[in-house]
Amino acid sequence: MTYLEMDSGQRIRYKLIEGRPGAPFLVFLHEGLGCIPMWREFPEKLCRRTGCPGLVYDRNGYGGSSPLKGARTIHYLHDYALNELPRVLDALIPDRPFVLVGHSDGGSIALIYGAEQNPLLMGIITEAAHVFVEEKTIAGIREADRAFEAGRLKGLAKYHGEKTPGIFKAWSDTWRRDGFKYWNLEYLLPSITCPLLAIQGRDDQYGSPGQVDSIVENTSGPAQGIMAADCGHIPHLEQPETILKSMSRFIAGIQEG
Repeated sequence: MTYLEMDSGQRIRYKLIEGRPGAPFLVFLHEGLGCIPMWREFPEKLCRRTGCPGLVYDRNGYGGSSPLKGARTIHYLHDYALNELPRVLDALIPDRPFVLVGHSDGGSIALIYGAEQNPLLMGIITEAAHVFVEEKTIAGIREADRAFEAGRLKGLAKYHGEKTPGIFKAWSDTWRRDGFKYWNLEYLLPSITCPLLAIQGRDDQYGSPGQVDSIVENTSGPAQGIMAADCGHIPHLEQPETILKSMSRFIAGIQEG
């Protein structure tokens, strides 16, 4: 893996995946506690199946990237979408068309970015993205917080090292703030005009089908939703073949169109 030195002094760990010349890049945006290795082999499999090259990276604070410098604000997803992501794209895949593939926090980041209507953005795929806060979401985060305090999430240290406590609490504390219950992205959905595929597991412990419904109903471009059966919060790992087929079909449609 390689590192991108940012103008802020932070560095971003990234990985490029080879693909067919001229095909759009698939840009993978990880979840709120994720990083490159936590995708496992899924990015490579999707790139191989579609022929598209890929870009996977650790956002600031995660995995092999630099630690967070300051306290996280309730605007942290906007910061990643409107400040960090454009710089990563400009530095690593300048002037190349791309599709965003975002999981959970990464899906919300993809939606925020999509509202900016970059002409190089050919489509968006979200998995378990949030556009508003539900009690179900907060209950799931409270349970994760209890598990972390009890030492049941020690495996995260394999991926984030000494940054693990800081990045976990940045995630859980932000979502559990009293004021964060008013956080909402639905206002920007009509500004998304590119093709969109929204995926969620029927048994997702962090969100209801209302998240997918809102995304599909409120975006302005062609949009479709999939509720994956026998699946929780991580569809690409829990139902990999189903998700690979759905995403591949969507990406093929974009290229044909």
